[in-house]
Amino acid sequence: MIRNLRSPGVRLASWPAILLAILVPLVTAQSEATSAALHGVVRDLSGHPVANASVSLQQTKAGSQGITVRTDSKGVYNFPSLTEGTYNMTAESTGLGKARLGPFSLGAKEVKTIDLTLASDAASATLPAFYDEPQFTVAGVTQTGTAGGHGSDVVQRTSDALAKATVSLSNSGASLSRANAPDLERERDGIREQLTHEDKAELHHRLGDIDEKLGNALEAVREYQRAAEMEPSEAYLFDWGAELLAHRALQASAEVFAKGHRLFPGSSRMLVGLGVALYSQGAYDKALQSLFEASDLNAADSIPYVFLGKIQGVETVEPEGLVEKFRRFVSLQPENATANYYYAVSLWKQSQGDQKKDNFELVQGLLEKAVRIDPKLSAAYLQLGILFSQKGDLQRAIAEYQKALESDANLAEAHYRLGQAYRRSGEKEKAERELQLFDQLSKKSAEQAERERREIQQFVITLRDGPTVP
Repeated sequence: MIRNLRSPGVRLASWPAILLAILVPLVTAQSEATSAALHGVVRDLSGHPVANASVSLQQTKAGSQGITVRTDSKGVYNFPSLTEGTYNMTAESTGLGKARLGPFSLGAKEVKTIDLTLASDAASATLPAFYDEPQFTVAGVTQTGTAGGHGSDVVQRTSDALAKATVSLSNSGASLSRANAPDLERERDGIREQLTHEDKAELHHRLGDIDEKLGNALEAVREYQRAAEMEPSEAYLFDWGAELLAHRALQASAEVFAKGHRLFPGSSRMLVGLGVALYSQGAYDKALQSLFEASDLNAADSIPYVFLGKIQGVETVEPEGLVEKFRRFVSLQPENATANYYYAVSLWKQSQGDQKKDNFELVQGLLEKAVRIDPKLSAAYLQLGILFSQKGDLQRAIAEYQKALESDANLAEAHYRLGQAYRRSGEKEKAERELQLFDQLSKKSAEQAERERREIQQFVITLRDGPTVP
């Protein structure tokens, strides 16, 4: 080869070109092997991909050059070769608005996926504060006698139950459920050591799972927050919001869930979390709107209906639109006992508000179908007892209350209503026994709820450069 290069046909001036031809591919290959990449989809508020949207990326360090690309016909953008660092990103499209994200970190060789949702200034103005980027930090915890809340103790207990149910929607920490404390502590120490060498969102999230299992609530929420800020994925944002919700940081959790909904409009559990956070703050109409939207995303998904059913159990007046949601639920899942029960209760409450509507036979049929499908559904037996009692059929009511207690002996309301039915039928001794059981169960339940509330660590949330969130 060297002889050929020195042959009369090769001039000396060709050497630089030849060297470049050899070296440039080597340098390029080495650069590609160490570079990071970023891609994702830009959508509008309805969740539809936006073609030809402008996506700009700017590194935060001084003197860095910005990069701008356009989305393809499927709304996909791609930054294939980036250096390690911290970035801010903006996407926009004429008539659809903008989306901003950052700062977020990108490690060497890291390939990250971030989806963006465009919103106009008018749309953003209707959303909670800090919707684009939650700007609060967890400053500390305080042990309190109660967890706060609103309304009656029944509403408070429902709020607590909804928060627990929201946390259960997380897939986080499932592999840790059977691990003992020493094993968890050893794994935590190992992850902390690993974090000194590589700062990854995945490691922070795993550390949050472990801290939550160990009861270190403050450390857990900080790790979840760090993971979500580094990599705002659907899972990381949901776990951050759920952890805040579980510890009664209601406004903060609502802001995180709202951000998650904007980034991931197709996530029904993000809307469920937002609905529960709003309900716990007393924003009932907005909570129902959020849960309605969750049920509309995937009408066959049972989860949003279950949360609506829990709220329905507290409300004395049937909220507008709820009957239609449960009618759809039972039409899609006719052999679902819970669907039949919820639809029956919604129709019964509707008839209480409108005396012209007599749904007795339909409600009775739905409830009887529910208990045929699930003979252990104590709530359905209880509702049948209420139905017959209202019609003046005390013997049928007593029989249904007894069936409810056979399924669940700790159902306090069934003891109370059975006691009242016995009293009305002249069986005073039986009435007293049932009412005493009701008092005992109510006291036990209240003590348990109070104990759990005392054990909850309430986070003190501080807005960055602002006042403390109450």
